[in-house]
Amino acid sequence: MNNIKRDDLIQKISGLETVWDVIVVGGGATGLGAALDAASRGYKTVLFEQADFAKGTSSRSTKLVHGGVRYLAQGDIGLVREALYERGLLLKNAPHLVKNESFIIPNYEWWGGPFYTIGLTLYDLLAGKLSLGHSKHISRKEVIRRIPTIRQSGLYGGVVYHDGQFDDSRLAVNLAQTCVEKGAITLNYFNVASLIKYQNKVAGVVVKDMESGKTYNVKGKSVINATGVFVDDLLKMDEPGHKPLVRPSQGVHLILDRSFMNGNDALMIPKTDDGRVLFAVPWHDKLVVGTTDTPLNEHSLEPKALDEEVEFILRTSARYLAKAPARKDVLSVFAGLRPLAAPQGDSAKTKEISRSHKIIVSQSGMITITGGKWTTFRRMGEDTIDRAIKTCNLTPRPCKTKDLPIHGSKKTIDFTDHLYVYGSDRAELLDLIKENPLWKQRLHPDMPYMKAEVIWAVRHEMARTVEDVLARRVRALFLDAQAAIDMAAAVAALLAAELNRDFEWEKQQVDVFIGVAKGYLLKPYRKPVGAEA
Repeated sequence: MNNIKRDDLIQKISGLETVWDVIVVGGGATGLGAALDAASRGYKTVLFEQADFAKGTSSRSTKLVHGGVRYLAQGDIGLVREALYERGLLLKNAPHLVKNESFIIPNYEWWGGPFYTIGLTLYDLLAGKLSLGHSKHISRKEVIRRIPTIRQSGLYGGVVYHDGQFDDSRLAVNLAQTCVEKGAITLNYFNVASLIKYQNKVAGVVVKDMESGKTYNVKGKSVINATGVFVDDLLKMDEPGHKPLVRPSQGVHLILDRSFMNGNDALMIPKTDDGRVLFAVPWHDKLVVGTTDTPLNEHSLEPKALDEEVEFILRTSARYLAKAPARKDVLSVFAGLRPLAAPQGDSAKTKEISRSHKIIVSQSGMITITGGKWTTFRRMGEDTIDRAIKTCNLTPRPCKTKDLPIHGSKKTIDFTDHLYVYGSDRAELLDLIKENPLWKQRLHPDMPYMKAEVIWAVRHEMARTVEDVLARRVRALFLDAQAAIDMAAAVAALLAAELNRDFEWEKQQVDVFIGVAKGYLLKPYRKPVGAEA
């Protein structure tokens, strides 16, 4: 794989005469899906992300590729069918990142078995040929065999069903790489400062390179606002009097050691105190437990978990696990924001923008896409570009993403090797060790990541900062925040050498990262070994 050089990509947006077919704003699941759809159809495509790819909600999911069992309970059959179809495509197009996971719903009421078996049989039927396996009722003894740490008192039995499990920000990085391979330009740390208008129609964007401070005028036939909970910022640029479209809702997840639930199955609690479902899902040798649903009045790039959300997850999971997790057991806590429909008029109520997505075209011709979820990112991209063809006079071309392998795609995967997330790039990554044998060293004694992965992240995966590496290229921050803090200095030194930065930059990177990482800790912060007092 060739190096992806940022300077080369920037060079391609510098030409004043270039008119792009599609300009995408936002480098999360939605924006990357739209950019990949456009580029694979042969449109001249550029994507700008103000921070790093998947910096926001798209790296903070429950790590599921699923139809949404709770949407089935709400009667949203169309959404579930679409998501199950997309789940099947994703398993086929990115088999190195998406895998079949079995979920157990424990039954503590006698009627739970038949009730959930019937509902999940419908779930299987909706998946059709792309089903991952049949749901079935299992005995109390079988539940205990498969999840030895389950609370046994009052347990009648359980229901097993299948869904997908994945690594969200790794998929985002692979999508950005696929976009570049298809001829698109994808740039992180590029902020849209304003829109370019011509006769009241949107005709491009003014972007600022957050690293150099330079601005660029980028002209385009279509501008797509795919900025998630930030969509209103761009809509206000377009129409200053614009009423807010979204209000964020926060979902929090805790990471625990696998000893709390050490089987291969995930746990799904269908109804909690707040009416949501709770998942406990094995992920990278740890356990992800969540989520919550807390409406907020503001959005941020680094949302913080509230104490009551943490307590809710600990309290609820303690009801189902033999060993109750406490705050001291939490290795990392992270929060993601979903877009809710903002209250209109005098109403104070909010409701979730349906997980089925919504496309809005402004009077200026700017296209905004909201809602949706990771599982349906490909379909959202297809629908968005179909709308751009109609609205912005693009030459019609058919969608190509249904059977498009995503970068790294590889059929046979050893999920016990932590390098599995690199898929077909794994061998090339290991070749870096020939260049420098020291890069074989681990970054931390308790985590499997090697120094070579930092070099790979810079050269091939567009990582620019310590946080890019430790949060979204390797997932250390999300798995064990203290271990990530301990690795920061080693990562900064490798980055500085690779990016030709000075010691001041290196030191600042460590400080900035530790400032962010403290927000992922529930335990008291411990200074990294060897750090200055």
